[in-house]
This record gives sequence, structure tokens and C-alpha cells, in this order.
Amino acid sequence: MENFDMFVSILGSTIRLSIPLIFTALAGLFSERAGIFDIGLEGKMLAGAFAAACVAYLTGSAWAGLAGGIAVSIAFSLIHGFASITNRGNQIISGVALNFVAAGLTAVLGQAWFNQGGRTPQLPFDARFTPITLPGVEFMRNVPILGPLYTDVISGNNALTYLAFAAVPLSWWVLYRTRFGLRLRAVGENPGAVDTAGISVAWLRYRAVIVAGFLCGFSGAYLAIAQSAAFIRDMSAGKGYIALAALIFAKWKPVPVLFACLLFGFLDAMSNFMQGKSVPGIGEVPVQIFQALPYVLTCILLAGFIGVANAPKAGGVPYVKER
Repeated sequence: MENFDMFVSILGSTIRLSIPLIFTALAGLFSERAGIFDIGLEGKMLAGAFAAACVAYLTGSAWAGLAGGIAVSIAFSLIHGFASITNRGNQIISGVALNFVAAGLTAVLGQAWFNQGGRTPQLPFDARFTPITLPGVEFMRNVPILGPLYTDVISGNNALTYLAFAAVPLSWWVLYRTRFGLRLRAVGENPGAVDTAGISVAWLRYRAVIVAGFLCGFSGAYLAIAQSAAFIRDMSAGKGYIALAALIFAKWKPVPVLFACLLFGFLDAMSNFMQGKSVPGIGEVPVQIFQALPYVLTCILLAGFIGVANAPKAGGVPYVKER
């Protein structure tokens, strides 16, 4: 029974740690399906987290904080769009620049506004997304196996957790069952054909990066006002890059993105759980090895050891309309 309780604990931690990855990977999915490489996911998540924490602190409302995080993240997306769509700049350089700007700007503004070393003040309980207890918890609590899974894994999560899982089938439906999704996928494969059909390639790509910013705002808000109770300097800690690796691992498809993010969340949860634990036959393993597991897997995936992952054909290439 002790092993099962440990499994439930790791599973619950896996879900909580996967949420920002799911939102961010789906953001990259929309952007890259439209042919815009988005290395700036990390920066948008970080900027969204800072804005969400600031607005939630000032207003005392988690939902206002979420709106603030989304607004700032979309603003960063529009900057990326202006550089890479309107001005046909290098999309990789634009994304990396946004990451540097977000990392520096959040630290400077945090210190200037709150004088706490780049972090925001601790949020009160009412200004955060708090756990939601689902119906039937008391009834299920004593049910073997299913009870602990329902009460400790399915129930007790905040609203953004449930929204993240709902966003996956919604993204699938938008991409594969709507006119917008069809055009979005087409512009990432053959923008010339889309332009010939009389559809604005630039406007379609702008809508894609706006959706990406919208979703990154959710991931940033989750970090600052759901998982934590304040913004901490560089709190995204490379999650944007890990989400990008999960997106590549999932071959730019919504449902595989979910499972890829859960895999990375599981490795992160295991690294937390195994700190100070002994491995049979080996003894106590340095905690740094477990902490490095998500990043090691990221390197393995990006090196192409999981098979060929073909990006959208027009990805990263500015579209120049033929005269």
C-alpha cells in the first residue's frame, strides 16, 4: 500500500508539473504550424508570469492576473510577429531576443517596483488559483485504488489544470475540424498556394502568433499565481525550451503533445521525489543527476534519436509575395 501511495503522489506531481508545458507546447504548435518558429516561448511565459503576479497583487484577483498575463504575452507575440512576419526578419534571432528581453525586463521592473530582488510580493490566498474539490470526494475516499486516484490526482487541482487538459482536444478540433485550422496548416506548408486562393498569409500568421501568446499567458499565470504565490526571477527555468522539445517529440500534433509533456512532467516529478533517496544496488545518487533528467531527455530528442520529425515545410522561412 505504501508503494501505491507513492505512485499516487508521483502521479499527482506529474500532472501539476506538466501544466505549464502543455500550455506552452500548444502555443508553439499553433505558431509553428503556421510557419513561424517560436523560440521565444520561454520569454513569453516569463513575461506572462510577471504580469500575472503583478496584476493579481494589485487587484487581489487571480482572474485579473490571468488577463494581465495573457495581455503581456500577446504583446510579446505581436513583437515577434512584427519582426518575423511584417519585416521578414530571422525568426530564431527574434525569439531569442525576446527571451533575453523578458529575463532582463522582469528582473529590473521587479526590483524597481517592489524592491525584493526581482520578485513580487507574496500573494494572499484569494489572489491565487486555489484547489477545486470535485463532487464525490468524500464518497470515493475509502474506495480502494480508485479512491486515492480520484481524491488526490483528479480532484484537488486548480482551474488552470483542468483548462490545460481541455485545451488539448480543443486545439485538435480547431486545427483539424475548422476552416481556420485548415488554412493555418496550409500556410505552414505552402503559403504561396494560400496566397493564390486570396487569403492573407500575413494576417493568418499573425492570428497564429496571437493564439500562441494567449496560451503562453496561461502557462505564465499558472507558474506565478497557481503553482506558486509570487513571481520569482527566472522562474520559467527553461520550461519554454522543454515544451519546444516536447512539441518536436510529438511531431507537431496536439494529442501526442499532451503525452510528451506528461513524460517530461514525470521526469521532473521523479527528480523531486528521488532527492536524498537511495537506489537499490547503487546507494544514494547525487540529486543533480535526477534534476538533469528532463534536460538530458530534451537533448536526446532534439538530437533526433526519436526518429525523423519533419517540421512544417514553410517553417522559419519569411514569405515574399510574388509579383
